[in-house]
Amino acid sequence: MFKKLTALTLSILTVLVLAACGQGGTNGAADPAASNAAGNTAAAEAPKKITIKYWYAWGEKIEEAKQNMVKQFNASQDRIEVIAEYQGTYDDLHAKVQAAFAAGDAPAVTDLEIASTGVFARSGMLQELTTYAERDKDELKLDDFNPGLMGNAYVDDKLYGLPFMRSTPILYKNVTMLKEAGLAPEGPKSWDELEQYARVLKEKGKSGMTVPVDIWFYEALVAQSGGTMLTEDGKAAAFNSPEGVAPVEFWKKLAAEGLIKIPVGDEAGATADKDWANQISAFKFGSTAGVSGSLEIAKGNGFELVTAFMPANKSYGVPTGGAQLVMTSKSSDEEKEAAWEFMKFMTSKENTIYQHKYVGYLPTRMSALESEELQAHFKEFPQYKVAVDQLEYARPRPMENAYPEVAKIVKEAIEKSILDPKVVPQDAMNEAAEKANKLLAK
Repeated sequence: MFKKLTALTLSILTVLVLAACGQGGTNGAADPAASNAAGNTAAAEAPKKITIKYWYAWGEKIEEAKQNMVKQFNASQDRIEVIAEYQGTYDDLHAKVQAAFAAGDAPAVTDLEIASTGVFARSGMLQELTTYAERDKDELKLDDFNPGLMGNAYVDDKLYGLPFMRSTPILYKNVTMLKEAGLAPEGPKSWDELEQYARVLKEKGKSGMTVPVDIWFYEALVAQSGGTMLTEDGKAAAFNSPEGVAPVEFWKKLAAEGLIKIPVGDEAGATADKDWANQISAFKFGSTAGVSGSLEIAKGNGFELVTAFMPANKSYGVPTGGAQLVMTSKSSDEEKEAAWEFMKFMTSKENTIYQHKYVGYLPTRMSALESEELQAHFKEFPQYKVAVDQLEYARPRPMENAYPEVAKIVKEAIEKSILDPKVVPQDAMNEAAEKANKLLAK
């Protein structure tokens, strides 16, 4: 851009010099006033680059993919400069966005974990995207997004987010351990089979699974049992139903018998990942976002990785997860237009394919899923396709304003049930439901 501006300025000055010479200018020099006018004209014609901030969650390969796409966007045009900044976990990111919004310095675009879309939208922090999507419908192709991932993009029938790096939990299996234990690598496909496999593995001095009390995993087990987290109208808890208590009883039983390990605390998730990577546990639940990294771990540690649906109870079932891209509401009109251009770029077919292959997140666009590139990728690495197939059994996460707090209450109740032998799961979940109902009624 600097070279273009320099050439333009020199061209104007040359014309002015020649004109001055023809009009009897002194010593062939251009008139200073004319020269200044020319410079001002050139400066006025130079387009002003719009700079916007994009805040995102998670590091390592996920961060690498996001930074690579941002660099590509900035290099693809000369009107908009996006500054991408890492903000930690989803909880860290959400807290920082809320604080920045209150201070009048929110990023124009941010990742937003899908279950938090409702509270952010209803608080006025997000820009509704319906008008932008309708205006650019031929370019955006909103109906190209996977319908199974659109449930959390709308709040009160208004569009607030574009599916970006979306996921479901899946089962990661060390089939080398299974074969060594004489277990069929195709399983376990049900809760009963998971228990059977864990008993055999325990006899071999191994653990069936190390699993943290993660609300996302619990939501999956509730769905598999035929239940829901909240009532249909979202105004009351439903997780204290038999279908909601069954997962807690199942985990408590397996943990008490030493068939699975349930760590607690801030490092619980990391502990589960380490146990699986070090071949202490044969199974782990994890986001499809971990496929790429887990394949590298399996290769480095000399075992075979296969991914599968989470084991079924009455049926299969999983919540969707991950993030969508959203636009904050206090940016200027110019910044919002820049943000929209960036959001369209990041969620394009090409970038959907790129981030899926680089990380493992779900292909959010049907055109990407059906592309020859991804179909060939699935044949070579079937571990990536499991989450796509599992979408048949997926459901959106609750988006009630109080749900983030409700989720914390539920997690604490489950941990209490498992850690204290005297606590009856039904009683703990009833107590959690009473607390949750007070929040949901507000």
